[in-house]
Amino acid sequence: MTSHSEMQEKNIYLKALEAEQSGDWAKAHEMVKGMVTAEAAWVHAYLHRVEGDEVKAEYWYNRAVQPVCNTSLDAEWKALYADFEGLDR
Repeated sequence: MTSHSEMQEKNIYLKALEAEQSGDWAKAHEMVKGMVTAEAAWVHAYLHRVEGDEVKAEYWYNRAVQPVCNTSLDAEWKALYADFEGLDR
């Protein structure tokens, strides 16, 4: 029997993180750049950090009301993914 959570489609934040992880930064960025949620801003900040643009990353961390991340990119990706796994949107 399939659980309710297995039947639910992954939310846009998880999809964007997975796109970036698979090497499609542009697709991930396109998915979140027009959104106005704190979650999207946090993913957006992470993406600009991956890109190496610390100024844009800091701007998006502020929009997300999150501290600028100083951990490894891998650690931040895992933290974001874990945070967003329980979201329905």
